Amino acid sequence: MTEFHSLLKQVRMFAMDIDGVLTDGSIIYGNNGDEYKRFHVQDGLGIAAAARLGITLAWITGRSHEGSVRRARELRVKHIVQEVSDKVLVLKELCEAEGIPPFEVLYMGDDWNDIAALQFAGVSAAPANAVPEVRKRVHYTTACCGGHGAVREVCEALFTAQGKMKEALSFYEKLPEGWGRN
Repeated sequence: MTEFHSLLKQVRMFAMDIDGVLTDGSIIYGNNGDEYKRFHVQDGLGIAAAARLGITLAWITGRSHEGSVRRARELRVKHIVQEVSDKVLVLKELCEAEGIPPFEVLYMGDDWNDIAALQFAGVSAAPANAVPEVRKRVHYTTACCGGHGAVREVCEALFTAQGKMKEALSFYEKLPEGWGRN
């Protein structure tokens, strides 16, 4: 993980796929045809902390789902781009819009349609349950599976590499005046 840790020091944008990275990859349809997604709350806390620390966040997915938009808004994800067939093109456009060179981008994906984006970004990661063709091409594979804390694991590695873990935790360690142990 030393190469990965070293590369994370330069990251200013964390872009990721949704299905299989932020979710476990399941697509659930209700009786009325509605589609449901399940997001992991610990991933969300890591993403929200990254936003507060000034990391530009982007979700790039081939599918479209209003629940993804809602979750992105809750977590202050700056860019959510859905129904994407060319993730590299979107990443390139986001880099240009944000003034961030590709070598300062961390991309996390899990399947074949993420391979080009993983190769475009300066730093790449995949959840433990990513397909073998992805896992062999990334700088880091998490211990956690997609939708089960894999994104949080990468967020914590990013905070540690950039010396921002204490700052990330500080928001959650504040107690109201007069509360806590005496």
